[in-house]
Amino acid sequence: MPRINKYGQPIGDEVSNWTTRSEPENVTLVGRTCQVEPLDDVKHTEDLFDAYLQAPDGSDWTYLFEERFDELEPFRKYIKTIAREKDPKFYAVIDLTTHKAVGMYSLMRIDPKNGVIEVGFITFSPLLKQTVQSTEAQYLLMAYCFDELGYRRYEWKCDSFHAKSRKAAIRLGFKYEGVFRNAIVTKGRNRDTAWFSIIDGEWPNIKSAFEAWLSPNNFDNQGKQLKNLAELRESCGTGES
Repeated sequence: MPRINKYGQPIGDEVSNWTTRSEPENVTLVGRTCQVEPLDDVKHTEDLFDAYLQAPDGSDWTYLFEERFDELEPFRKYIKTIAREKDPKFYAVIDLTTHKAVGMYSLMRIDPKNGVIEVGFITFSPLLKQTVQSTEAQYLLMAYCFDELGYRRYEWKCDSFHAKSRKAAIRLGFKYEGVFRNAIVTKGRNRDTAWFSIIDGEWPNIKSAFEAWLSPNNFDNQGKQLKNLAELRESCGTGES
């Protein structure tokens, strides 16, 4: 039941001792299989260019704001530009086996006053997608925002037609919140935007599920998972698939 004020109106829960949060910094987040570090055009451009060209076509970029770059120099210019931005703030994902950048993503729409932040511009190459590193990279950035920066809400948004992104959000523990119709115009077409979020009260159980999933004990000798994230969230008490 909601709280009731002196006028008999329902109001939200009290947020005690709230203070403005810090903005994301140039941190390096080290996991068991991957490392997340600030995007650097000198260090990461060629690795990322080669990684993205592992895809047979540009379909991974359909729902992004850019098309896939097929030439190195325009891509280098693009990385140089976005690496200097503060919002969105881009990070590269480094495979700790090869020590090469295999994808990038960002923290964006950063709202320290209200403790709201979004993960976006997720551009994972075929060398990263559907790997343990991919899941760990998402976990590392979430943990940074909730545990170190103290944000209250972590958002995921995508084109409503982007079925793979919607599926990934649900797999990672985000809750679907609905669609903003006619949200933006991109590449000369309309985009309805699907919204997902994780909030701070949900994070402890989601975090426990991530850590259980990422444990080497959750994989057999062939590297196949024994329990998926949905099963582990259920056992940790979230009850979400």
